[in-house]
Amino acid sequence: MPVQKFRPTSPGRRGASGFTFDEITKKKPEKSLVTSKKKFAGRSRGKISVRHRGGGAKRLIRIIDFKRDKLGVPGTVRAIEYDPGRSARIALVFYADGDKRYILAPDGLKVGATIISDNTAPIAPGNALPLSAIPTGTAVHSVEMIPGRGGQMGRSAGASIQLMAKDQGYALLRMPSGEMRQVLEGCRATIGAVGNLEHQQLKLGKAGRNRHRGRRPQVRGSVMNPVDHPHGGGEGKAPVGMPGPKTPWGKPALGFRTRHNKSTDKYIVRRRGSGRR
Repeated sequence: MPVQKFRPTSPGRRGASGFTFDEITKKKPEKSLVTSKKKFAGRSRGKISVRHRGGGAKRLIRIIDFKRDKLGVPGTVRAIEYDPGRSARIALVFYADGDKRYILAPDGLKVGATIISDNTAPIAPGNALPLSAIPTGTAVHSVEMIPGRGGQMGRSAGASIQLMAKDQGYALLRMPSGEMRQVLEGCRATIGAVGNLEHQQLKLGKAGRNRHRGRRPQVRGSVMNPVDHPHGGGEGKAPVGMPGPKTPWGKPALGFRTRHNKSTDKYIVRRRGSGRR
C-alpha cells in the first residue's frame, strides 16, 4: 500500500504523510463484529496509572478472531478493512456455515481468496495450522504462546516470525526483534507476514495527529524543576547529572532491563540484541 506525501499547505502538512487506502474495499465495519470502547484516559480507579493518555477520536473496537478455532470450515475473504485500533489491516471472512469473522490481513491476501484453519491446510497466506504441520523456514504471524489461547506474537503491521526448527515437541521461532524463543508445537500460527508493510514509513507531521490517537503531550524532565524530576534544575541547558537517565520516580530508564519472568526464561534461547540467555 503506497504512502502519499501531502502538499505543504501549512507547516504541519509539510512533513506529514499518509496512506492512500487503495487496498481498503469496505469503509463501514460489520455491525455484528464491533463493540463500543470506553475511554479511561490512562486512569485506574480514578488515579492516573498511564501518563500522557486522554482525548482522541471516538472509535469502535473490531472483534478479531485470534484463536482461529473454526477448524475444517473454509472461508472467503469478502473485504479488507481499516482498523483504528491497530497498525495492521483486517480481513472480513464469510465462512461456509454462515459465520462471519475478522482476521488480521496477511500480506498478499486479496478479496475472493479462500482461507481455512485446519491441521492439513495448504501452506498459503491466511491459513492457520499448528506449528507441527508447518515446514521449517516458513514465515508466520499471530503465533500462540499457549495452545488454544489465541495468537499473541507477531500481530503488528509488517511483522513476521520465522519457524527455525522443531525438536522434542517444541518449535524454535525467530522473533522480529531477533529473539529466539521456543513454544510448543501444538500452538497455532497463521501463514505469511502481516500486511501494511509501509506503516513504518508514516510521518505524522504535527502534534495534532498524536492527539487524535489519544496521546497527550510529554514534557521533558530536563526542563522541569528538581522537585518534579531527577533530571530537572541547573542553569541553562544542563545534563542529567547522573550516570544514566531515570524516570520521574528515580528508577533507571532507557535501556534498563525490566523483564523479570523466571517461569518463561527457559524458553528463550537467545535474547534480542545479544547472545545472552
